[in-house]
Amino acid sequence: MARMYSSRKGKSGSTRPQVTEAPSWSNSDKSSVEATILDLAKAGHSTAEIGTILRDQHAVPNVRLVTGKRLNQILSENGVAKKYPEDMMNLMKQAVRIINHLGTGRNHKDLHNKRALELTEGKIRRLANYYKKSGRLPEDWRYKRDELRLMVE
Repeated sequence: MARMYSSRKGKSGSTRPQVTEAPSWSNSDKSSVEATILDLAKAGHSTAEIGTILRDQHAVPNVRLVTGKRLNQILSENGVAKKYPEDMMNLMKQAVRIINHLGTGRNHKDLHNKRALELTEGKIRRLANYYKKSGRLPEDWRYKRDELRLMVE
């Protein structure tokens, strides 16, 4: 598939094999995996970091095969889930970095990054529409550049 905002082709990626149960060598103790997830979330790790740590240090290749739930489900059931989804938060942090770059005074004519900011804000708005429809964001939520720093911090 081609990239949306460039004239390049996309990269093909590998697909995860179809498996219905955790491998025999993996850690398959459901309670200890959930406790580890909650400890890592309370330590301030993102869901992607938690998955990587579980894979690399705790021999859990797939949380869903061990627990029967997704990582975000476990976090939300225990009240540790973040206010905004992780992919949206990453885009908002990227927008803040671009705004800081453009607002320093020296870089106010940086047209490439002005365009990058427009594209990033468009991605945030599209994601917000999706999350409003799926119920993960309130229906009256709006993206406002003025309040972006407050949302990210």
